Amino acid sequence: MKVKKAVILAAGLGTRMLPATKSVPKELIPIVDKPALQYLVEECVKSGIEDIMIVISRGKTLIEDHFDRSPELEDRLKAGGAKKAKLLETVNEISNMANIVYVRQKTMNGTGGALMYAREFTGNDPFAVLYGDDVIMNDEYPVVKQLCDAYEKYGKGVCGVQAVSEEAIQRYCTLAVDHIEDNRYYVSDMIEKPTKDQILSYYSILGRLVLTPEIYSVLEKTPPGAGDELQLTDAMKTVAQTERMVAVDFVGKRYDMGNKLGVMQAQVETALKHPEIGADFREYLKEIAKTL
Repeated sequence: MKVKKAVILAAGLGTRMLPATKSVPKELIPIVDKPALQYLVEECVKSGIEDIMIVISRGKTLIEDHFDRSPELEDRLKAGGAKKAKLLETVNEISNMANIVYVRQKTMNGTGGALMYAREFTGNDPFAVLYGDDVIMNDEYPVVKQLCDAYEKYGKGVCGVQAVSEEAIQRYCTLAVDHIEDNRYYVSDMIEKPTKDQILSYYSILGRLVLTPEIYSVLEKTPPGAGDELQLTDAMKTVAQTERMVAVDFVGKRYDMGNKLGVMQAQVETALKHPEIGADFREYLKEIAKTL
């Protein structure tokens, strides 16, 4: 079965990016001239996703506004004639790129609690899950597409993974993996925030999943985990132990947009490739580098 639905988890408070996120959702922090969340929606569309649910929370209606039409802005750009035609096209593309619906997570109850709000939306279909503060760049073969292809071949839940450092794995989760082929592995267990002697491998889940509807019944039986909240990783651990999941060591450059350094890395590396400012920005960086 083809994966045609996606759920983007974007309800987090973004406390690591305060004070910027006091009034602006962290998912709308721009990478040069495009909000981070737009990269995720574009990734979904390029991967064949047709319907997207974004789980938001109080104070994040700006997300809805961004993907909605803006008649006043459109009229102003139309009045600008040929000089504003390209900008008008860009604005119109944003509101027409996908069928997007929203649901508000009323209480902060972890990633598992957030996903439960999507149960009616996903129904009996497999679906992709994207963490709203993880931007992963790969225009030629989007990461969601990499995971969807694996799901279609193996028929199991899929997690996007990469190898991380020993220090990082103790902040994330570690996976017990068995190689299948190429960059794909079976996952039989996972441990959230392991101690050094609990590390199963240096592979960790990083921001992308494809899940089956059975995950909801597992979540219903999963006790609160870290932070006394319902954690999606705890439910996936049960799935991995009982029927195994598949891990894809994805190809793509990941930026953590909930982290100040990650935001700056995304800004600089994207600016260097930007068709309008890339060349000038490169020269600027060269001058800055001379003063370091």
